[in-house]
Amino acid sequence: MPSPGASIRILGVPMDLGASRRGTDMGPSALRVAGVADGLRRLGFEVGRERDVQVPAMETRDAEDETMRFHREILHVCTRLCARVRGVLDEGGFPLVFGGDHAIAMGTVAGVSSWYRQRDQSIGLIWVDAHADMNTPETSQSGNIHGMPLTHLLGLGDPELATIGGDGAKVRPENVALIGIRDLDAAERKVVIESGVRTFTMRDLDERGMGDVIGEALQFVNDGTNGFHLSFDVDGLDPGVAPGTGTQVSGGIEAREAHLMMENIADDGRMLSCEAVELNPILDDGNRTAELVRDLLLSAFGKTIL
Repeated sequence: MPSPGASIRILGVPMDLGASRRGTDMGPSALRVAGVADGLRRLGFEVGRERDVQVPAMETRDAEDETMRFHREILHVCTRLCARVRGVLDEGGFPLVFGGDHAIAMGTVAGVSSWYRQRDQSIGLIWVDAHADMNTPETSQSGNIHGMPLTHLLGLGDPELATIGGDGAKVRPENVALIGIRDLDAAERKVVIESGVRTFTMRDLDERGMGDVIGEALQFVNDGTNGFHLSFDVDGLDPGVAPGTGTQVSGGIEAREAHLMMENIADDGRMLSCEAVELNPILDDGNRTAELVRDLLLSAFGKTIL
């Protein structure tokens, strides 16, 4: 987590090309309306002018390859996002990315990882999600790339997507922690098990509690790294508290559990970058999901009750 007074740079990626359901392209606007930037300023951070990575509209493109829908466009967007994230780090800023569907993580994480790799350092990754997002073009039933980003960040899958930001895996499997997982495709389950990533399912959360889970996850992602990236998918939350997402799975993380997770992340102090994805305002109720995500992000940046 950056220290108060540090510069936070917000990048919007209004993309829904990676999903079947339209609407995540409006996610960055919803988070801006919810007032994330103003909340960060009240915490003492400097927030500069917000910028967007340009994304083509789905209606202006053809999917072409049904095993990787909109592959060419997503590759282009994520490559540009990777460069933008590196630019923020070059300027001494903290990258905070608003999505967009979860395919954008291939650009965000690649940017952070490649920047630290140039300095002979590595990063960890906390992935909060109902899904593992570890399908491959061969295992995916839909061809939607938002179900594949973590596979490509581990250096697997499509060679072009896997080499955004440079050759090789962007994170080591032993430095990846998945939290809130509760919906896996049958073929994807095998990929997850064989990958070596640390997975904390909702059963783990139910049995052990969020405090124990996030404590162990932080040990994994910080082991031998310079810190970690937080990739927060709104569908990791229970739909009862966060209806504004197109990939709802019941039985998810409750609001207070999520705040505890974010508060522990803030206390740890080693978050290097962050993104919030899969917010779909079309499905929301008066922007309340965006407002919850705002509050959770502020907890991750150090907002406390007392």
